[in-house]
Amino acid sequence: MDALLVLLAATALGGFVFLPWMRRRRAVQQARQGLVVASDPMAGYGFVPLDELDIRLPGPDQELDDALAEIRRTRDWRPAAALLKSTGDNWELRWQRIQTLAGSAAFELAQEGAEGADAAGHGDGPRTGGIWLRTWRLESPKDPGGAQTHAQFLVLQALRDPGSQDFRMILEEARTVCREAALLAPGSPIPYITELAVARGLGERRADYEELWSKVAQRAPHHMGAHLAALPYWSEKWHGSREEAEGFAERAAAGAPAKSLLPALPLFAVYEHLPEANMVRSLYQSVVIERAIEGAHFALDQAPADHPMAPHVRHLLVWFLVRAERYAEAMEQLRLVDGHVGAVPWSYGRSPAAEYAAYRALAIAGWEQLGGTSAGFPRKGH
Repeated sequence: MDALLVLLAATALGGFVFLPWMRRRRAVQQARQGLVVASDPMAGYGFVPLDELDIRLPGPDQELDDALAEIRRTRDWRPAAALLKSTGDNWELRWQRIQTLAGSAAFELAQEGAEGADAAGHGDGPRTGGIWLRTWRLESPKDPGGAQTHAQFLVLQALRDPGSQDFRMILEEARTVCREAALLAPGSPIPYITELAVARGLGERRADYEELWSKVAQRAPHHMGAHLAALPYWSEKWHGSREEAEGFAERAAAGAPAKSLLPALPLFAVYEHLPEANMVRSLYQSVVIERAIEGAHFALDQAPADHPMAPHVRHLLVWFLVRAERYAEAMEQLRLVDGHVGAVPWSYGRSPAAEYAAYRALAIAGWEQLGGTSAGFPRKGH
């Protein structure tokens, strides 16, 4: 279903797509054990049922939902263009919307390919998946929103199969479109944020990557999404090390202005470098992880409640809080974020909604073991 597009969008946002499979499997197995002992999440808690969880986005965005519905109905690019025009220079929100629009087009194309392969003898016709994006670029080539969405779409296409012989070619094309988009909107950081993923995939030299990062920082120095996009380059899975990634995150957190989410960035750096085989409970109660959790709490307390990136922080915080057995705190985050699950870490799995629901069940079980009840749990919005 079209809701699965967030799996592509989340890849671009965090860049953490290559986490080891075994870590994911162990984490899910451990979390699902909680389903045996946890209460029904709908029994008084007001949580959204599993089959109604929205995996496209980390949090609600009604305007984006409406635009996607209209695009799906008409295959017209204009609702997307109007949405981005209304978003203006709210760079955090624009970045998130660009990713989701690009992810929608990428998913449409991938879904059409899968359906064509299933229909014997019918897979060679013209492909119409994501045609609205192609039409957008043809009919309005000077629209910066169209160019930005197209560049992100190409990154997603490349990341679908990093082992493909076309991987570098697609990324080179994405870089060209990024630079076209930058010329169309010189003050926007969006094309440069997208190009961060291109540079990472192409293995750009550090000096060149730092020069690219400086262009982002000149335009949006405290952009949370940009920092999440840049972080993987410095990780040991790409071109850096744990020390470099954590150093990048700590410097951003230390230099963050008031009401910024950047103090939560170290939590993402820690998650990226968790040991694969260490399932020791005390790990999640260590000083390093406790400090990262507290940084995330601080960021959420200080940032505006409607910050576009806040749900991303809340979702990862739920994961850590459950593992640290801080169930009351996990329940509070669940109350604020429940309903949308398109975020790290759930988006790594084949069934993000089920994996989120497993952790939610663990949180409920832990909450009740500590004496909590549904009657004493404030529903969302209260």
